[in-house]
Amino acid sequence: MTVTITDVRCILTAPAGIGLAIVKVETSDAGLYGLGCATFTQRLTAVKAAVEDYLRPLLIGRDVARIEDIWQLCYQNSYWRNSPVLNNAISGVDQALWDIKGKQANLPLYDLLGGKSRDGVAVYRHADGRDPQEVLDNVYRLKAQGIMYIRCQLGGYGGPARRADARPYDNVGVYGGIKGQARSPEGALEGEYYDPDVYMRSVIEMFDFLRSKLGFETPLLHDVHERLPPIEAVRFAKLLEPYRLFFLEDPLPPEHIEWFRRIRQHAAVPLAMGELFTHPLEWKPLITEQLIDFIRVHISAIGGITPARKLAALCEAFGVRTAWHGPGDVSPVGHAANVHLDLHLHNFGIQEFSGLPDPLPEVFPGCPELRDGYLYVSDRPGLGIDINESLAAKYPLHDEMSQFKGGVVRWTQSRLPDGTLWRP
Repeated sequence: MTVTITDVRCILTAPAGIGLAIVKVETSDAGLYGLGCATFTQRLTAVKAAVEDYLRPLLIGRDVARIEDIWQLCYQNSYWRNSPVLNNAISGVDQALWDIKGKQANLPLYDLLGGKSRDGVAVYRHADGRDPQEVLDNVYRLKAQGIMYIRCQLGGYGGPARRADARPYDNVGVYGGIKGQARSPEGALEGEYYDPDVYMRSVIEMFDFLRSKLGFETPLLHDVHERLPPIEAVRFAKLLEPYRLFFLEDPLPPEHIEWFRRIRQHAAVPLAMGELFTHPLEWKPLITEQLIDFIRVHISAIGGITPARKLAALCEAFGVRTAWHGPGDVSPVGHAANVHLDLHLHNFGIQEFSGLPDPLPEVFPGCPELRDGYLYVSDRPGLGIDINESLAAKYPLHDEMSQFKGGVVRWTQSRLPDGTLWRP
């Protein structure tokens, strides 16, 4: 008998102070439902509206088995497409349908996809600090926990930054003895100010210090977070060559992907790109021209498991490995989807993982588990994770602990020393 969709809901919650969106697809088979991650943290309520006002009436009554057809239907039904709001809404449905299919087959998702290529998923975690010594201390702390791959950051994104409430003529940051000379003009607007030159020099100093203490045994990574002009990204990548990074992450924004050709020509540094990608034409040239080494898209931002499988297959043909986005604004459901794909895909590279602090494991029973540097999921059917809705309701988006109180996102208001907004 055909099992059909009877309801589609979007659950918003912030158990760890970061807003999350979970789609629940209910079916005509009593007790059978699926969960999917739809977390676009900066525009959560827009995603909820897309799910419940537009996808829900489109999907009720449809056969849950027809995942590919449903994905294509959701993708083109609005006529205009490829926004992160719409893609995340589609992802929530898509992941939930894969969860349902696994439950129907009584198989974990990795088995449904074709089985494991490995038994655990190696992760990288983040070590930051106000100076190189504090970064090193945090590297040692993570190594003591069994973490083998570590991303190193000095200060916030863009390195040493001046907060919006600093005086307009303050120098922009001092890290490791490196002081910025640029000043802001009178009347400079609020924002997260940083100096690209100070950032680059301080990061080079940091890696020089770290390698002098750690040697080259520990694989180190770094995230530029699109904070540099294109020519400076070329220079920065070349300067980082001696420190043998596992990869340099997001050196450029999607608007400047053609500059990857120049980075490739001048620097033998492994490159990872894709956190902001929402459209296949953004990643296609980077993969087919072999201009990157790792694809690190946010799976829900590209539309879920269905397009992620296709993207991974394209990458495999050109020697590119996966490194799915995995920060705190990926829900535990999204982390589970990441790990299932990681376990299956032959061209898996590394998995970003921010941890699952309390009370997330209580709100989401069946969370992936980190043990000695590797992530594991349960062998329960589907994604193997659930949500306690009554407990999730106790953590609304706009409580005192949530970074989204008031609805205004601050950290993306990046500015250069003269006050110009820069796209992070």
